[in-house]
Amino acid sequence: MIFSEKLQLLRKNKGFTQEELAEKLDVSRQAVAKWESGQVYPDITNLIQISNLFNVTVDYLVKDQKCAINISPDTKTDMDKLIDFRLEANKNTYAGFMNETASTRFDSYDFQYSNGPYTYHDTYVGGEQFAGEEAIWLDGKAVYAMNYLGRVLGEPFSGDFLKEALRKADKNMPYRGPEYYQSGEYLYKCKVVGDFTWFQGYEEIYCNEIKVYECYFHGGLIR
Repeated sequence: MIFSEKLQLLRKNKGFTQEELAEKLDVSRQAVAKWESGQVYPDITNLIQISNLFNVTVDYLVKDQKCAINISPDTKTDMDKLIDFRLEANKNTYAGFMNETASTRFDSYDFQYSNGPYTYHDTYVGGEQFAGEEAIWLDGKAVYAMNYLGRVLGEPFSGDFLKEALRKADKNMPYRGPEYYQSGEYLYKCKVVGDFTWFQGYEEIYCNEIKVYECYFHGGLIR
């Protein structure tokens, strides 16, 4: 993800308009618009202000990366296994129409999948407007969790297309679905700030260029 995309996602996740962000940074709205469109790049003073405002590093802002897993070499194998299992569980639960279990809360929908020492559980409430959480345990200890909140914005939303897109997640984008996925008249987009240890993101679906679905999510490792 490049700087312009990161800035736009950070701003929206904070609920700021371009005008509000410009006021906080003491710049013009046109400057923010140009940053977000990729026409120009902010100077170092503005970059520092942005990093302080959104609590991210300047290094993160300026580096173009899809999924930077900032872990030491001796734990990389364990992280790879965790990501691999998350992708495997994703295809074997909600997104794959598989392994639905009994409700764990009033009126909840639950899915569970295990393989070796890992167990994955996804639970959510609602339908056209929904909220939920997925978590992973290693040998009975929680190691990862993600919360999500989404809604259907209009017809013709397709739940089957959403699941199809979620099944396309890979190691570059192991959070929800891929950065972009299109099938017929439907287009799925996903943007993420952070890495698998600590992240926040936003996914949306368009049908014939009309937005019909959106979902905010955030998560990371549990310690």
